[in-house]
Amino acid sequence: MGSFVLAGGGSGGHVNPLLATALELRARGHEVVAVGTSQGLETELVPRAGLDLKLVDRVPLPRRPNSTAVTFPRDFARATSQAAAIIADSRPDAVVGFGGYVSTPVYRAARKAGVPVVVHEANARPGFANKYGARFAAAVATTFPGTPLPRAIVTGLPLRREIADLAKAMADPKRRLAVQGAARESFGWAPDAPVLLVTGGSLGAASLNSVVVEAASTLVRRGVHVLHLTGHGKDEDAQRAKGDLPAKLRDAYQVFEYAHDMAAALASASAVLCRAGANTVSEVSALGLPALYVPLPIGNGEQALNAAAAVEAGAALMIRDADLTAARVELEAEAMILDSAVSARMRAAAAGVAIPDGAVRLADLIEGARS
Repeated sequence: MGSFVLAGGGSGGHVNPLLATALELRARGHEVVAVGTSQGLETELVPRAGLDLKLVDRVPLPRRPNSTAVTFPRDFARATSQAAAIIADSRPDAVVGFGGYVSTPVYRAARKAGVPVVVHEANARPGFANKYGARFAAAVATTFPGTPLPRAIVTGLPLRREIADLAKAMADPKRRLAVQGAARESFGWAPDAPVLLVTGGSLGAASLNSVVVEAASTLVRRGVHVLHLTGHGKDEDAQRAKGDLPAKLRDAYQVFEYAHDMAAALASASAVLCRAGANTVSEVSALGLPALYVPLPIGNGEQALNAAAAVEAGAALMIRDADLTAARVELEAEAMILDSAVSARMRAAAAGVAIPDGAVRLADLIEGARS
């Protein structure tokens, strides 16, 4: 069996694919070491998954001339030395990077040590670290087609185990009904309740929250149940809107800051209103859920690109954040959920663009890149 070093950290967008890949490799009998920094989600999620975590210094690439730019060469050299020590100790067959600040020094150290590099890019628009690593990588994997990296192979996103298992169950029409029914009953709803899941991630999305608060009354009066995940500390307006509903309709609008069991929340959904991060788009598509994507209006526009293939295939709709209104949410949600023909067409389209076995595909690629 082999040994691999996996580097990635900071946000869940880097950590979750790393964990899914690590668990797949370990299930195949390989040894896996994860590399991150002390300031990202990896410090919590990697040990929880039972994986060994090694740390290197976090060294952001300076965007403008300042004091950080002056110290960058020294700081980056130190992080690269730390990565080199991890590689020397682990003696991996290959190094796998998922992007983020931690990946760049690990890529550099691996190249100096003559260890093959495999790059996985989650987003449709790659970041600096993966652009750098892809120049000399033995293999390059992407989540979405058209990602501008050399020699890229589309493997899809390695999904969290619970989501990959759920996708497998929901691919069977009979099991799908049973799984969705059980999930809806866990929220106190009928097994066949039509459900709109609204999520802006763990931090929430203010624009999504505000329009759903406005639209909730109309939606529940028309028979749509709403599961609204507001983000930490952002549920006050939604709870007030719920309290303003007639008592007989109140249970149809469930409000939580976050979901302790996100798989159950997704399983309950008939459709999803959400941002368009790579993890979100990949999971929603893999589960065959119609979606209304509202890309984050800041950054480099990667979220709109992440959702482009699903939208083009007819699996999803996309609205600019600036154009999002309660009336638009009511109109699109009702069509996706209450119109059986529209719903069936979008679910079929989602199946056509989804890659539910991304972890398996990436692990195959990694094994093939071994020195």
